[in-house]
Amino acid sequence: MNKMNAIKNKYDFVIFFDVENGNPNGDPDAANMPRTDPETSFGIVTDVCLKRKIRNYVELAKEGEGGYNILIKADRSLNSKFTEAYDALGLKKSQKGKNADDVKKAQEYICDNYFDVRTFGAVMSTGDDPCGIVRGPVQLNFAKSLDPVYNQDITITRQAVTTDKDFEEKKKSEMGKKSFVSYGLYRAEGYVSAMLAQKVTGFSEDDLELLWDAIENMFEHDHSAARGKMCLRKLFVFKHSSPIGNAPSHILFDKIKVQKKDGVEFPRSIDDYTISIDTSMPEGVELIKKI
Repeated sequence: MNKMNAIKNKYDFVIFFDVENGNPNGDPDAANMPRTDPETSFGIVTDVCLKRKIRNYVELAKEGEGGYNILIKADRSLNSKFTEAYDALGLKKSQKGKNADDVKKAQEYICDNYFDVRTFGAVMSTGDDPCGIVRGPVQLNFAKSLDPVYNQDITITRQAVTTDKDFEEKKKSEMGKKSFVSYGLYRAEGYVSAMLAQKVTGFSEDDLELLWDAIENMFEHDHSAARGKMCLRKLFVFKHSSPIGNAPSHILFDKIKVQKKDGVEFPRSIDDYTISIDTSMPEGVELIKKI
């Protein structure tokens, strides 16, 4: 792990994305309906959902390139990937009371080879060949809609039947349900810690540029009928001049405010909102408008 190439600046960022006639993040505890806050009906998209889209984009953009594998995906078990690290380094496997130095070496191998661990961190303390726990420098909050979203559940039909029995009985179609929101504009906030990059994972300037690229394009290769039209609308980045930061993140986040335009009761596009920015930054902080 080359920590000398790790980023030297702290960053905070704000993203805005919207959904039109789709389900941005289904809730398995509620029949896959779009996630909402039960008290306010504001829409929710989890950090896990957003990280998945970032991982998927990186896998597409960097397929076959060393150092950009993705650990968290459904190709094989995590424990087999941890064992692979021990094999690659020639470390002793499946022994009780693992040598702490071996665990550290295996952890560094994983960070070097897996972008998502280098970025988000991972719990890798399972199995016979553990690689410890990594705190990643990049973290995301849940995204929340700017206004309440109203879930709709409509019935759809399919002009085909599933079983031979249904076909023999002359059944013509199958019925189903589709859950969606007509429109929602969502805001999410995130953090990039230079200190964790330097001390733990080696997250580099190249990794950072790939992260911004992935955020900007994370919906472009994730389209589906269920998700409707999802678009990344804005990405604002606060760059600190120091690795430890020059201002608290919440003060910077408060400089970006969104309001519905006069006369708009039920927003149906981003044009129904006004995004205002206080461009006066604390000393040592630069605002970068990526989109």
